[in-house]
Amino acid sequence: MSKTITLRISEDHYEAFKKYAQTENRKISNAIETLAMRQLENAVFADGFEMEGILADEKLLARIKEGTKQAKERKGRFVE
Repeated sequence: MSKTITLRISEDHYEAFKKYAQTENRKISNAIETLAMRQLENAVFADGFEMEGILADEKLLARIKEGTKQAKERKGRFVE
């Protein structure tokens, strides 16, 4: 189920979102959601090129597997 939020932005930012929404034939709320999700995906997930590099690095994959194993066994130290 979708949620409603209130977002306070400057007049300049509002106008920029409005202009973007109009050029993309979207409502402002949809434009903001779309742009926010793109940014989140870019910030959180590796892109295809990065993932190729990760999957090609056998030493890194071995370290990830070992770290996952140790985490499941609750070994090692957890850093916050």
